[in-house]
Amino acid sequence: MKVREEVKKLKPYVPGKSKEEIIKRYGVKRIIKLGSNENPWGASPKVKERIIKELDRIHEYPEPINEELLEELEKFLGVSKENIIVGGDGADEVLDILFKTFVDKGDEVIIPIPTFTQYRVLAQIYGAKIRFGKFDKEREFKLDVDSVLKNISEKTKLIFLCSPNNPTGNLIDDEAIKEIVESTEALVVIDHAYIEYSSRGDWTRKIEKYNNILILRTFSKVFGLAGLRVGYGVANEEIINYMLRVKPVFSLTRLSQVAAIEALRDKEFFNKCVKDGIRSRELLYKGLKEFEELKVYPSEANYVLVELKTMSSKEFCEELLKRGVIVRDCSSFDGLGENYVRISIGTFEEIKEFLDILRDIFR
Repeated sequence: MKVREEVKKLKPYVPGKSKEEIIKRYGVKRIIKLGSNENPWGASPKVKERIIKELDRIHEYPEPINEELLEELEKFLGVSKENIIVGGDGADEVLDILFKTFVDKGDEVIIPIPTFTQYRVLAQIYGAKIRFGKFDKEREFKLDVDSVLKNISEKTKLIFLCSPNNPTGNLIDDEAIKEIVESTEALVVIDHAYIEYSSRGDWTRKIEKYNNILILRTFSKVFGLAGLRVGYGVANEEIINYMLRVKPVFSLTRLSQVAAIEALRDKEFFNKCVKDGIRSRELLYKGLKEFEELKVYPSEANYVLVELKTMSSKEFCEELLKRGVIVRDCSSFDGLGENYVRISIGTFEEIKEFLDILRDIFR
């Protein structure tokens, strides 16, 4: 088969074990899932009601551009709907559209690591040359701005800045982002997938000042719609217009559209999820700090990064699976070693039970 060389070099995605597989293999009765950065309280009940009403129309094509959804996003973000593009495979589709729109084979992209792995995967697929910057471990993963600036060249097309960063959880300072944005004509992609969990650092409305930034956001986290795959990008109108030429016409399903609309309208549920999510993170962080076997990093997202001092991430994850707990082994992240895990927020009851399980492991 005449498969593209870029595809041959990719490693197949290996999914984590399903809940059913873990229950069968380890004989546990219930699962505490703290590995996927989801909203443990789920989606708004009003979202579910709206989806049920929409079921009678699933034989009809969805709206290519849903004006009702764009108007709700306009109110939520405080930017014009002309500055928004919505993707149907979460933020992943918006990322894919970015590469299709801006990157030719041989172009360069800059990715500080460790960070969200999909940036690197897409760069490889589209034949881009990757220049790696770094989040500095010695400074609690603060972005090393010089590691980005020194890699900027005439061939640079995209620069990725994840803030809060996945998996480290830290925000990138405003001054650092500003310095990078103002030093280049390349498009700076600021990934705000977790920004709702932070009280500062939101660059969304700064698209009005800078024409070379795109803000990446999602419904998969605080809105609780990870299973419906809705993400969106915010940028100046010219960038959005070019991206819309590339976007698949019907990628956002009817059910996804109405779910996103209702999620935006239910402000009471949204605010409660933000408040409870931050409280859960604080309980998790405080509880993890009690263990001398762990180094815990501060976070502005809905997870915390943990460095293990006495065992590998593989060993630690296995011990947790035996007890019905799923966390994220971070050994696959570029720039991290074999001793890091990422732990997502859970319900308050789940966090208490998880910490009790850790006491059993480290006793």
